[in-house]
Amino acid sequence: MSDSDPSHTGRLRALLRSLRPDLAPWRSSRDFRLLWLSGCVTSFGSFLTYVAVPMQIKDITGSSFAVGLVGAFELVPLVVFGLWGGALADALDRRRLVLFSEAGLGLLACLLLLNALLPTPLLWPVYLVSALVAAADGLQRPALESLVPRIVAHHQLTAAFALNSLYRNVASVAGPALAGVVVAFSGVQTAYALDVLTFVGSLLLLARIRAVPPPTGAERPSVRAVLIGVRYAWSRKDLLGTYAIDTCAMLFAYPVAVFPFLASELGANWALGPMYAASAAGALLVGATSGWTSRVHRHGRLLVAAALGWGAAMALAGLAGSAWLVLLGLALAGGADEISGIARSTMWNQSIPDEVRGRMAGVELLSYSVGPQLGQVRAGTMAGVVGVRAAVWSGGLGCVVAVLAVTASLPSLLRYDHRTSPHAAAVRAEHEKAPADPSPAPTTG
Repeated sequence: MSDSDPSHTGRLRALLRSLRPDLAPWRSSRDFRLLWLSGCVTSFGSFLTYVAVPMQIKDITGSSFAVGLVGAFELVPLVVFGLWGGALADALDRRRLVLFSEAGLGLLACLLLLNALLPTPLLWPVYLVSALVAAADGLQRPALESLVPRIVAHHQLTAAFALNSLYRNVASVAGPALAGVVVAFSGVQTAYALDVLTFVGSLLLLARIRAVPPPTGAERPSVRAVLIGVRYAWSRKDLLGTYAIDTCAMLFAYPVAVFPFLASELGANWALGPMYAASAAGALLVGATSGWTSRVHRHGRLLVAAALGWGAAMALAGLAGSAWLVLLGLALAGGADEISGIARSTMWNQSIPDEVRGRMAGVELLSYSVGPQLGQVRAGTMAGVVGVRAAVWSGGLGCVVAVLAVTASLPSLLRYDHRTSPHAAAVRAEHEKAPADPSPAPTTG
């Protein structure tokens, strides 16, 4: 059969259509478009700061432990305000909460800029602002995550997450790559200044999103409300498995804090920017060919396979003696992490009722944010004890062992299928009662 055969060409076109991202949420929801564009703008700037902060701490202290310690300063605010932010998201207008916390994050970026402009920048303000950023992020992320199911049709949730991941991964590649150049030639001050400008653009877009009031009869924010959300999470062993696996993966195999030292040890300082961007590049490739994910039904199995791939790829990155092989390992890990993220988000959004969605988003925030903070501390501490490369590869192997242990102890995760899950059926029925993109005009307050 020749390549010009019509049936061959048709199959090739069908394959390409199955891989390209599903744009249905973008086409059908105005508010999703605004939220997506806002995320594009602010994520780009935030990744500049994400690289600038550890570089600034390294320049001030020269210590891998000091770089990893930033995760410890972020941990407690993230835990406290993440859970409280979930309770607020279930009780308040989610769009308003996102808007005000975005303004707070912009002000904190200004403080980092002011400190960097001092003749001798101080270390303690970097740690303090990092802790405050974690608190503001904890308040915002539950509202942000629980906002999507309110503005996107239920059957488009997997596609919506894939599209959100796409812009985040583009920013992850372009932001760190640009940050390496900006910091090298203009200093961290320029990176912080660009971050401030992106928050201005993001706020203008968020202000145009329609109000998203809380569900009818929403419970007032309180410790009791938080505990109700935690008890619901504990009662859903399939969800519990997603949280546990993601936490283990990040705790054992998130070596970002030691990247500056890994590049130096390999004699490849040129590779520092690409190291920060490699995982995102792998994730971007998966995101750009994510059409197939909308046809997956057993997301628990997909999550487990992806988490094992993440750990194995990080082990490869630690064992590699070449900077190019390190970058390959990090790219493979990023692709696995993207698949894992799609599986987790789909399970959460498909099966969690709206009245506890904000609080569950707070629990989710802890599962995929606390792990990286602890992972930075682990990587920085182990690098000082056993060496940088050993800290990376041993963490990858530890991730594989931990994921297998969690999977064995929570078999309901492997059984999850949205076609047969009663939780997914109940949420789908409730979601279909109301339009995905409500009609009231946007407010600015």
